[in-house]
Amino acid sequence: MRFAARALDVHPRVAMQILRHSKIAVTLEVYAHVPPEATRRALRKLGKHLGQQDPE
Repeated sequence: MRFAARALDVHPRVAMQILRHSKIAVTLEVYAHVPPEATRRALRKLGKHLGQQDPE
């Protein structure tokens, strides 16, 4: 079922309703996954907004 929830690629609240979780925290704790590259992209973007140069 974890694969199915990620494959939906929908807003967490939608997944919560489909999976019939009573709290969003359950859905996010079980199904949320952030790949390392996504974290790096977000940090580079934040750095640009804060006026820092990209180290690459």
